[in-house]
Amino acid sequence: MTDRKLLVSEDKAKYDRIFNEEFLPHIDALKTFAFHLSYNEEDANDLVQETYMKAHRFIFKYHEGTNAKAWLFKILKNAYINEYRKKSKRPNQVELEDYLNYSEEAEDRGSGYLDLRAEIFDNMMGDEVTISINALPIDFRTVILLCDIEGFTYEEISKIIDVPIGTVRSRLFRARNMLKDKLQKYAESLGYTNKRGLKKKKSSSEEE
Repeated sequence: MTDRKLLVSEDKAKYDRIFNEEFLPHIDALKTFAFHLSYNEEDANDLVQETYMKAHRFIFKYHEGTNAKAWLFKILKNAYINEYRKKSKRPNQVELEDYLNYSEEAEDRGSGYLDLRAEIFDNMMGDEVTISINALPIDFRTVILLCDIEGFTYEEISKIIDVPIGTVRSRLFRARNMLKDKLQKYAESLGYTNKRGLKKKKSSSEEE
């Protein structure tokens, strides 16, 4: 009986350490993600609280030293989906053709947008950008937040939102273009340029 109590005590100490050292440092990122999903401060706080409650409850399933942030984000995403179901609502679903039409050629064409995207997220993360991100359909908004704001890899995002990597890539491609269209005029008003467009214009001039 003494050995069993010791084992339980050691497990508790281990899980408390994991919770404090690996889970809690991500609370701000979780709050930001939750707010962008729910648009409501109170709902966001509830989602984060539920996330940590579930993380504590199922902490034995977490492998110490692995990707705690991705694990927590997956829990929060599932909590958000479940909340929608409780309210008899569903997040916007990306139609099948939305990603079946995606191709490597399209991704290559989209690579030119990275200059503008880098400027947006590195230098312009203000109200206009936040509003534009929040205006995206939930599936597209989620991949933008996970990839361009939180820095998750395609593989990590695939696991968090439970879709194939190809779907992640197609949603991200479409989301960036949707966001670019929303922010183009705002960016130009601040002096930012679409370098992809400039390169095209330059090439046309050279041909003439």
